[in-house]
Amino acid sequence: MGVGLEGTDGYGESAGVLLQQSLSTSYDACQEEFPIIPLPVKSPKNYDWSPSSDGITLTWRDLSVYVPQRSTSLFKKRNRPFKRILNSVTGAVKPGSLVAMMGASGAGKTTLMRTLAHRNPRDVVVDGDIRVNGIPVGDFMNTISGYVYQEDLFISTMTVREHLNFMAWLKLDRRIGTAERNRHVIELLYYLGLMKCADTTIGEIGENKALSGGEKKRLAFATEILTDPPLLFCDEPTTGLDSFSAQKIVHMMKYMASKGKTVVCTIHQPSSELFALFHELVLLADGRIAYIGSTEGALQFFNSLGYDCPRNYNPADFFIHMLAVTPGDEANSRNTIKRICDNFAVTDHAKAVEVLVHYEMHIGSSGIVRKDLMFQRKNVQVFWITQLYWLTNRSFKQVLRDPSVQALRIIQKMVIALIAGLCYVGTTLNQEGIQSIQGALFIFVTENTFSPMYSVLNTFPEEKALFTRERSSGLYGTGAYYLSKVFAMLPGLILEPFLFVVIAYWLVGLKEAAQAFFLTAVIVILTMNISTACGYFFSASFESVPIALSYLVPFDYVLMATSGLFVKLSTLPLTIGWMQYLSWLMYANEALSIVQWNGIHNITCEYTSNLPCVKEGEAVLEAYSFSETHFTRDIVAMCSLYIIFHILGFISLYLRSKNT
Repeated sequence: MGVGLEGTDGYGESAGVLLQQSLSTSYDACQEEFPIIPLPVKSPKNYDWSPSSDGITLTWRDLSVYVPQRSTSLFKKRNRPFKRILNSVTGAVKPGSLVAMMGASGAGKTTLMRTLAHRNPRDVVVDGDIRVNGIPVGDFMNTISGYVYQEDLFISTMTVREHLNFMAWLKLDRRIGTAERNRHVIELLYYLGLMKCADTTIGEIGENKALSGGEKKRLAFATEILTDPPLLFCDEPTTGLDSFSAQKIVHMMKYMASKGKTVVCTIHQPSSELFALFHELVLLADGRIAYIGSTEGALQFFNSLGYDCPRNYNPADFFIHMLAVTPGDEANSRNTIKRICDNFAVTDHAKAVEVLVHYEMHIGSSGIVRKDLMFQRKNVQVFWITQLYWLTNRSFKQVLRDPSVQALRIIQKMVIALIAGLCYVGTTLNQEGIQSIQGALFIFVTENTFSPMYSVLNTFPEEKALFTRERSSGLYGTGAYYLSKVFAMLPGLILEPFLFVVIAYWLVGLKEAAQAFFLTAVIVILTMNISTACGYFFSASFESVPIALSYLVPFDYVLMATSGLFVKLSTLPLTIGWMQYLSWLMYANEALSIVQWNGIHNITCEYTSNLPCVKEGEAVLEAYSFSETHFTRDIVAMCSLYIIFHILGFISLYLRSKNT
């Protein structure tokens, strides 16, 4: 299959036979539980590149990778020193091969695979040459390869079928019809043994009706093979699985390789049964290639250096033990690693790899293989509006199915409205009632400001890993993702404040006019939406909720101080008075006051009181430095703040996503 030593020593041959015999029974059992069926993918016209016949040869030459070291300083992040993870490694893998990348922790296997897959973070520096069928890699790698991550990330409230439908609409060529997409999803469910749990909620650890670890891993594979990529990368696909589930996963990868795919995976200490299933082996140690070739040839190479694998010992464990740095014996361990890597570099095996790498480079530069073959496979990406629709659909299901997001918030809002209304019930239009009405209006504003603002702070940090993964793979853009979060919350952001006003308005005894009621509802709804937009801005600007809170709390204090209730606005000093124009609490408070006091001329006076008597609603507004002529200004300012906060939120999310 790949470049490797031909033949094995006596031990390697006998071990291979024994392992294959021991696998025959378990493989049959796997086939009954985990059937493998052909998975044809119909495509639009002029989409004739077949991975089965053409395949992918992946080569890399003199590849070095440097990653920035972590810094605890807040001011020296741009000049952080770099650490070399890979040191001039060279290798190749061919179509139809199942390749295992192995090594001790910190050897660089995951870094190598991410580099080959063109999925490194932006701050990683890559030096060297990586080619696919002789063509230098580029952004097209996302279209010809799939990448199964070690950590399975899903929206826990979605079902298996819903998740695959979502991915089918965003991943497959937009010219493919609905019936074809649905057929493809059903075939995938059968192909990966997921049909019995197709309508089960994915869930999270500890939740009822959650998928098992093996089912989640198969769902991750289904997500990546939707487009039938000829090249598949898998990062620790068996980690956390029981032996039977792990065996099913590796059998599945081997079947894919048998159909012409190039399958590369990192794997940590596989059992001897699993190890025997791999065609090729890449061993890394201390950032260098210690061996690359057939699994049987690896034993022969180590034997030639005097490192004999004990009989009845797992070869995978033996290799990792030889290439690990033993605590307390670091010097000897590193000398052993250096000896192994240096000896492999001068073997005929390594020279054969070099020949293949140069051959592929020659093919790519000579034009023997047309470069547009790589781009023929590129799907016609779905329209932006399609991305927005399916992202909103997914987010809306999250909101509806998570009681803490919507249902409990509605109940909480109704209870608070009832309590607030009962506190002010029986308020009359007299001198004492003025303060009561203003206090009630302020509760209308604050209750629909702070609670919704803080409730959305976790929106973007919670999904950061999933968003980064999906966006970097080209599934959708930042704009569509951000707007989907806004649209999904919109129904609740209209219903919650409206119910609050319906309950509290009449209990308090506010102005008995339909126009006043509906204007109050509109202002309160707008207040909640601005608050949520502000919360989105802070959520998108910071990596965690605690950091966002540390900036949001003082900002809230400024909002309260300039709202017009505690301090007369006209008395604010210039140093802080200008901030009132950034406070939607002030605009909302003034607008609600105008609605309630405009046209009021009959405020009752108690002549027994020594306090000044206010009879006109206009006088009440003047007492708070409000003006009836500001109503339109207040509404326009609130709408502007809503738009500005969302624009700032999108920019923050976009800039942060560019740096990951």
